Amino acid sequence: MSSQSSLFQGVWVPLVTPFSGGAVDGGALRRLVRHYAAAGVDGLVVCGSTGEAASLDDAEQLAVLDAVLNEAGKLPVIMGLAGNHQGHVLQRLSAFGTRPLAGILAPAPYYVRAGQEGAAAYFRCLADASRFPLVLYDIPYRTGTTLDTATLLALAAHPNIGAIKDCGGSLAKTLALIADGQMNVLAGEDLQSLSTLCLGGTGMIAAAAHIRPDLFVAMHQAVRAQQLDLARKLFQALVPVIQLAFEEPNPGPLKAQLGRQGLLTEELRLPMPAASVALAARMDAAVAGLNRQYPCQ
Repeated sequence: MSSQSSLFQGVWVPLVTPFSGGAVDGGALRRLVRHYAAAGVDGLVVCGSTGEAASLDDAEQLAVLDAVLNEAGKLPVIMGLAGNHQGHVLQRLSAFGTRPLAGILAPAPYYVRAGQEGAAAYFRCLADASRFPLVLYDIPYRTGTTLDTATLLALAAHPNIGAIKDCGGSLAKTLALIADGQMNVLAGEDLQSLSTLCLGGTGMIAAAAHIRPDLFVAMHQAVRAQQLDLARKLFQALVPVIQLAFEEPNPGPLKAQLGRQGLLTEELRLPMPAASVALAARMDAAVAGLNRQYPCQ
C-alpha cells in the first residue's frame, strides 16, 4: 500500500452544509468543523452527497471548502467531485488543486452509464490530473453504475488512487479489495463500519458520525486495540441512531438532530426535504437513550 494511503484511516465525517435564509451559513459551518475536530475525528469530507453538493453551484462549493479549510487547521480534508461532463469536472479539479487537500472523493459519472471501460477511463483521467490522491466512491444506487471488482482492482494499481469509499453493496467485493491491499478500504455504509474494520478495512466515511462522533472514534480505537467486545458494545448502542439517520432522505434527519443540538439551522435545499416531525422525535428519543448509556464528556 502506498504511503499516501496511510492518511485514509479512522473516522471521517462527510459534513452537512448548513444553510440560513437560502445561503450557506459560514458561521455554522466553522462551528461544525470545531465540534468534530474536538471530538477527535480523523478527517472531514466536504461537498459529498451528505453535504447537498448537487444543490451548490461551483462558487458555493469553493466557498464551503475554503471555510472548512480555514477552520480545520491540521485536520485533513477531502473534497467531493461529482459530475458527468468530464471537461467541467477537470476544470473544477484544477480549482481544487490550489487548496491544501488530503484527497478528492469521486464517484463514477452518473446518469450516462459509461460502463466499466468508460468509468475506468474517467477515474484514470482524474487521477492523472489531480494533485491529490483520488478516493474512489463506489455507490451504484446514486450513480447508476456498478463498478466490477476487476475494474476496481485494476484502478487500485494507479499510483494516485489511494482509497475507496465502499458503498458497493457486495461483501465479496469488499473482501477482495481488502485482500488486494493496494488501496485503503473505507466503509461508506454506516451499518457496515464495524464489519469492514474487523475484516481489515482502515476506516469509515460515516454520515451518522455527525451525531456522537466521539463514540464512532472510540469504536474505531477499540478495534485497533483488539478490544472487540467494547467495539461491538459501542456499535450496538449506535445502531438505532444510524438506522434512523437513513430512514428518510439524507441529510434531513441529521440536520434535524444537529438543529436540536444548536449546531445549525435545520434548513435544506429543494429537492431535499426536511425530516418529518415524527422521525425527528424518534431520533431525539434514540439520541437521548444513547446519551444516557454513554454520557457526553
